[in-house]
Amino acid sequence: MDHIVTLDSRQEAALQAVADRLIAQHKGDAVKALKEMIVLNGHLQERLDALSSPRRATR
Repeated sequence: MDHIVTLDSRQEAALQAVADRLIAQHKGDAVKALKEMIVLNGHLQERLDALSSPRRATR
């Protein structure tokens, strides 16, 4: 883990609600829900990396 995030109680409650909905979408399978979030996070990280990398000049 590169970064530790600290949440206040309101943020924690909101995150819990989202997690509960995601797990419900996977019929109670927390592992499937976690895998989906890992894949989604990877795709988002790739997009962020592409946006933040210096652009090469085209000739």
